[in-house]
Amino acid sequence: MYILRNFLLAFANVTNAIASIYAYILIARALISWFSPDPYNNLYQLLIKVTEPVLGRIRNFLPNMGMDLSPIIALLAIQYIVKGFILRTIFDFANHL
Repeated sequence: MYILRNFLLAFANVTNAIASIYAYILIARALISWFSPDPYNNLYQLLIKVTEPVLGRIRNFLPNMGMDLSPIIALLAIQYIVKGFILRTIFDFANHL
């Protein structure tokens, strides 16, 4: 049981770190989009490649309102669904083993 408990705790910790890093990447992309970034900048292209799969799917469900709310929805999903529900459930399950 200790092996399963330790594996679940390690998995949840790594997933939590990845979710936090991805949240910061989403914030960076949203902040950079307020300015007119050079579309040929390698850092900007990396931000687009990393965030567009998630933001693009969210945009498919949102009506076009002239303002892109997909980063806010993605951040809320990371905070409340991934961290608040999924990871907390894994932590609680592992602690009860």
